[in-house]
This record gives sequence, structure tokens and C-alpha cells, in this order.
Amino acid sequence: MKKGIHPKYYPDAVIKCACGNVVVTGSTKKEIRVEVCSKCHPFYTGELKRTVVDTGGRIEKFRKKYGLQ
Repeated sequence: MKKGIHPKYYPDAVIKCACGNVVVTGSTKKEIRVEVCSKCHPFYTGELKRTVVDTGGRIEKFRKKYGLQ
């Protein structure tokens, strides 16, 4: 490898989330700030609510078309 072309590596870099969660990892940046992490993201916390919005009766139309009830 060529010397002097690679950025400095910080083995104890800190990632700070807006929710207060702190993770120590390795990175080329000493400190990284993020808005969402695995502790507060709805997908990982189980707060993600998947709802089917029936606009214009599409589900009813599909069921009627294919004889599903």
C-alpha cells in the first residue's frame, strides 16, 4: 500500500444518536452524529404499524373480481 494516501483510522470512534444512544466502533471520523439508530428506529423497536389503506374500494374490487370473500 502507498503511504500517506489513506485517511487516519480511529479504532475508538463514537457514534452518537439524537435519542442519546452511544456506540463505539472503528471509523475514519472521530465522532459521528446520527438522527436515528437501531434503538429508536420504528422498524427495529416494533412500533412500525403497517396499515392497508383502501382508497376507492380497491380491495373490495379485487375480491369481487377473483371471487374471494
